[in-house]
Amino acid sequence: MSHDPIHIVGGGLAGSEAAWQLANSGIPVILHEMRGTRGTDAHKTDDLAELVCSNSFRSDDAETNAVGVLHAEMRLAGSLIMRCADANQVPAGGALAVDRDGFAQAVTATLAAHPFVSVVREEIAALPPADWGHTIIATGPLTAERLAEAIRAETGADALAFFDAIAPIVHFDSIDMNTAWFQSRYDKVGPGGTGKDYINCPMDREQYEAFVAALVAGDKTEFREWEGTPYFDGCLPIEVMAERGSETLRHGPMKPMGLTNAHNPTVKAYAVVQLRQDNALGTLYNMVGFQTKLKYADQVRVFRTIPGLENAEFARLGGLHRNTYLNSPTLLDRTLQLRSRPGLRFAGQITGCEGYVESASVGLMAGRFAAAEARGETAVPPPQTTAMGALLAHITGGHLATEEEGGKRSFQPMNVNFGLFPPVDVPREEGKRLRGKEKTIAKKRAMARRALADFSGWLAAEPVALPVAAE
Repeated sequence: MSHDPIHIVGGGLAGSEAAWQLANSGIPVILHEMRGTRGTDAHKTDDLAELVCSNSFRSDDAETNAVGVLHAEMRLAGSLIMRCADANQVPAGGALAVDRDGFAQAVTATLAAHPFVSVVREEIAALPPADWGHTIIATGPLTAERLAEAIRAETGADALAFFDAIAPIVHFDSIDMNTAWFQSRYDKVGPGGTGKDYINCPMDREQYEAFVAALVAGDKTEFREWEGTPYFDGCLPIEVMAERGSETLRHGPMKPMGLTNAHNPTVKAYAVVQLRQDNALGTLYNMVGFQTKLKYADQVRVFRTIPGLENAEFARLGGLHRNTYLNSPTLLDRTLQLRSRPGLRFAGQITGCEGYVESASVGLMAGRFAAAEARGETAVPPPQTTAMGALLAHITGGHLATEEEGGKRSFQPMNVNFGLFPPVDVPREEGKRLRGKEKTIAKKRAMARRALADFSGWLAAEPVALPVAAE
């Protein structure tokens, strides 16, 4: 059966994976990649799927780590990115790290040799024309300015964010609720709220002053020259606020007014750190106002000095850097298709995911969704119980709006983590009731087993099996 070609804009991890999935299903692909005619400030070569930062794909543990589960799902789906990563692996303990040059060269050579893939080196400076039919834009966080402006015009003036302010996100079950308590400031009930919508962590004066000193002294990441100077008062890193004066934070994001410690009502906190529910499942909470440029090790060290967060496990650490991504929950449907323009999909980091394998997995899904529709079938997302389905659910609707945001979504990128998965019943081990670390590990294993079983079922339900690809 012949098909019109599907166009993909961007030859990074997501675009390369989408091209592979389409080509392997017998659908021709035209992959448009700007590098080769115009470079970027971050890339060093013209290879497809070049890794511009770390060479690590993170944990390969598919039993107790959500990233490892995502690796396993991608392998089950015949991922090119995982195949080339496995073939170019370098020693990294339990992580999957790769020889970055060998990896990118393998992806480039494999796609160039595929009979259904044509790689065109050109910049796409506007939205793809309608006569291209099904198209996937996978241009990543460094989308060229002219294309970014075209996307902005199509989706709305505030649909793209060029500087990404990220606060850390904490797993709820790692917060000590014997110290922290639920309460909204002044017990105010907002839309969909109860008056107890925040987790509050109290500090006395000594703890607060030590915390501010640690913020100021912490090791920080500096901007690259090409990233410009993004600071603006509405979104300052917390350590920059701390540098403006010792009392700045307790009159800003850490103000204690309107809050009463449920565990000790007669003692007024000197400052309070608030955490706000970040996903619909209630398994993740973000640290309000804690966008930061502290390096990761110092974030963990400093933030674990906050009462109630001594044993905090972070689903995501904070940062502030240049980025380009869509407000996907309002703009994209469950198959990554732009609601205002059916047939145009987005994939990779521009959709609001973080990380190499996350980007590639979204490209994998976009490719399969487009392939299904090209065959005249209905694109069906993977279940939310899977790693891919959980990540997709976050991108397309898992983030919650808040009263302060006026009911608007404050959508921010996310790595895959078990906090995005629906809860699972933890099985007893030989009748023994599990507690603490044992229970956490058992829960992760149960989620991983469920994810891989459900993902295999999703693959098996596809009406057309993928043929073996050309080597």
